Amino acid sequence: MGNRIETKCIHEGWKPKKGEPRQLPIYQSTTFKYDTSDEMGKLFDLEAEGYFYTRLQNPTNDSVAAKICALEGGVAAMLTSSGQAANFFAIFNICEAGDHIIASSTIYGGTYNLFGVTMKKMGIECTFVDQDLTEEELSKYFKPNTKAVFGESIANPLVSVLDIEKFARLAHSHGVPLIIDNTFATPINCRPFEWGADIVTHSTTKYMDGQAVGVGGCIVDSGNFDWMADPDKFPGLTSPDESYHGLVYAEAFGKGAYITKATVQLMRDLGATQSPQNAFYLNQGLETLHLRMKEHCYNALEVAKFLENHEKIAWVSYPQLESSDSYELAKKYLPNGSCGVLAFGVKGGRDESIKFMDNLKLASIVTHVSDSKTCILHPASHTHRQLSDKQLEEAGIAPDLIRLSVGIENVNDIIEDLNQALAQI
Repeated sequence: MGNRIETKCIHEGWKPKKGEPRQLPIYQSTTFKYDTSDEMGKLFDLEAEGYFYTRLQNPTNDSVAAKICALEGGVAAMLTSSGQAANFFAIFNICEAGDHIIASSTIYGGTYNLFGVTMKKMGIECTFVDQDLTEEELSKYFKPNTKAVFGESIANPLVSVLDIEKFARLAHSHGVPLIIDNTFATPINCRPFEWGADIVTHSTTKYMDGQAVGVGGCIVDSGNFDWMADPDKFPGLTSPDESYHGLVYAEAFGKGAYITKATVQLMRDLGATQSPQNAFYLNQGLETLHLRMKEHCYNALEVAKFLENHEKIAWVSYPQLESSDSYELAKKYLPNGSCGVLAFGVKGGRDESIKFMDNLKLASIVTHVSDSKTCILHPASHTHRQLSDKQLEEAGIAPDLIRLSVGIENVNDIIEDLNQALAQI
């Protein structure tokens, strides 16, 4: 089978045998039957592979996870009910009360709250850092109990590009993994594992689904991080799990240890399972991901150029613009394009921004982003409204910042809609 990513979008995951359905079936069943009690018991003891309850594993979900794993170049993956669940599981799989993580301050507002508020209540501390600081400056934020570093390949909503290689060196020099949320770029445009990242997460709700149909998330493990190099740092993976008769994941499952633990322990106990129906929708989207990303990127660059030259626009942020602070990093990490999302500000500030958005006709004001239809959002009023002015400043969210998710409509129609709305302010 072809190894190029476009072919993987179509063929990876579900590989039917003789007489089996050509398309991925929806295994819409909570349970799976066995003939003997002993057969079922071995599954619960992790001594045999198989399906017994969809909360832990389902054939439809596993096929789609395998496709995303192949696209990212990992060794194992699991689907979750949402991108938020994926990021929570990715961290909680290696952290517990008393631990510490480091995250870029420019990450999505929902993830910022997850790390800074909810997980803080669980005893896990997060330090948010300026991702543009030098390695020497960033090293000062590490503590003896730091267990992971987290960032987004393309930040939501600032669309700044993370220096993945720098953060990978930084994390590894302190003996911890680098976790990258690759939602906006997708594996079509960015390959975090090739730059040293250890774990990748996705909100599959976005470009991977592509149609705003099903909420979902995914975690992919590169298999490259050696949990046993410092076993005291990651006891969840390197010491006996008494809920499985003293099994040690890193010893029993090798490169598959991280995803196995996340599945049989976290998914078992927390149950943030993606439905097989949503996994089926996700697979439909993945088959055209490589085609859609090209159109999103082409349209977004044209729109960014239009806005940059418009007299009523104060500023534009898009990685492929030469004026972007991320332009050089984009050339390195995103040579084939970044995403369809851009950020900009309207002259006149927050009030004029809202008036402009309310006059749009083609673009929709929605919480969602990164699907086939053009969407628009004002983060300070919507996704980040729970943050204080100081937190907004730390996250780089200006009061006038508008997040525009450029769809795959005809780009001239998108520009005409923006133009007529700007004419009314």
